[in-house]
Amino acid sequence: MSLEITDANFKTIIMESDKVALVDFWAEWCGPCRMIGPIVDELSKEYADSAVIGKLNVDNNPEVSTEFGVRSIPTILFFKGGKLVDKQVGVVPKAALEAKLKLYI
Repeated sequence: MSLEITDANFKTIIMESDKVALVDFWAEWCGPCRMIGPIVDELSKEYADSAVIGKLNVDNNPEVSTEFGVRSIPTILFFKGGKLVDKQVGVVPKAALEAKLKLYI
């Protein structure tokens, strides 16, 4: 299961991590988010040793969403060394997310 990322823990878990981080910005009412959620959960299990993978509910955590200009969901942001390095908007196959993740590991 992927980590629950919030406005309160984002800096500690994502920005201060020495691993690549993938954050899925989602909401419960979002159909496409429900499609990509299980993929993110699979990746969190498969890459548990080499990446930090979590989900941030945009309805409950507006600060981080606003800070990074998330206007459409699902949006997946990739961070490395505390910096935003890549982004994916919309539903894509697992292979597409995995390929981006591998670029930064």
